[in-house]
Amino acid sequence: MHAALRRRPVRLLPALAAAGLLTACSGGDDSPKADGPPAKVTVTPAAGDKAAELGRPISVRATGGKLTSVKVEDHKGGAVGGRLAGDGTSWTSDGKIRPSTTYTVRTETTSSGGRKASATTSFTTERADKVNKLTNTPNGGQTVGTGMPISILFDHPVAEDRRAEIEKALKVTTRPAVTGAWGWVKDYSGKDRIDWRPKDYWPSGTKVSVNGALSGISSGDAGGWFVRDYDFGFTIGADRRAVIDVPGHRLTMYEDGREVGSVTGSAGSPQDPTRGGVHTVRSKNAAETMDSSTIGYGDQWMLDSQWVTHLTASGTFLHSAPWNKSLGQVNNSHGCFGMTTADAKKVYDFLTIGSTVEVKGTTNPNKTDVGNGLEVWQETWEQWQKRSALRDS
Repeated sequence: MHAALRRRPVRLLPALAAAGLLTACSGGDDSPKADGPPAKVTVTPAAGDKAAELGRPISVRATGGKLTSVKVEDHKGGAVGGRLAGDGTSWTSDGKIRPSTTYTVRTETTSSGGRKASATTSFTTERADKVNKLTNTPNGGQTVGTGMPISILFDHPVAEDRRAEIEKALKVTTRPAVTGAWGWVKDYSGKDRIDWRPKDYWPSGTKVSVNGALSGISSGDAGGWFVRDYDFGFTIGADRRAVIDVPGHRLTMYEDGREVGSVTGSAGSPQDPTRGGVHTVRSKNAAETMDSSTIGYGDQWMLDSQWVTHLTASGTFLHSAPWNKSLGQVNNSHGCFGMTTADAKKVYDFLTIGSTVEVKGTTNPNKTDVGNGLEVWQETWEQWQKRSALRDS
């Protein structure tokens, strides 16, 4: 998980609202021109509220004058950002209130008659029955390949009528600018997920920042509330790709569009053909036991392999297959691309997390589901855009 977004205090003539009146704790203008009562300030949620309802922003409103300063902090000292209306009579927080949090609101006002006053109030929000958390891929600070999507996996379900608001709260900033879009996905695990993919592969060297202002947003009755913001970034590394020619029993490696090497191997048999299309390297493992029971083949085999590059979540891998005596001659695997141990290491070392591997010439007619790994390139850009919850907004 990643550190929460820290919002800077808003000093710019800020203000907050509540469904309760603030009592001036210092008031009266020394100027002889000051006249009349101080401005009245109302904060929502109400001042002194011990269980403020979730799902709303903090608002502050002044009557009989203007807000000249609003400062809001949570009980941990974190500043809450917000915006002051142009006429100076109201202030609204940027985000919504978090569960189980006490907020303190400090305001300064000037009345219509010139009287200055300051006031302080506080309220506490209700507890969330369920908290939704997320896991992001890639990790913060990671350098990844040019095919890497941003993938956010939720602990609990996200209701369809909550997805548009959540998607709006997720911002992607890139240097240089890159066109892309969010799309909702059902992960292979059965959990809800939202991915962001660029229209085309990332340019090498791109810096990516992801900000999720999710704190205080509901994901629905089954999913619960988000209680923090998220902030992480990563870098796009070298443009390394591989292409598997299934009939030719060959995997060819490319860097920046130039061929830099190739190896031979065996892809899936006619009975279990390798999945086609463009796959994204999702993880790697230097040593792994190939267990047939994990992909629906019972106890047919239990084989130790090295230099394993994972493509799909369902078990399409690139790996060493020293038990196969027909490497480079016959396609006879259960869907993986097997190689000698030395060649598997070459491929393992060359491809990074987020590199792409395109499978050509397979007889497998089935398109891999996007959630079966990081399979965003299985769809065209037009198909991908339809996954956004904002497509009709």
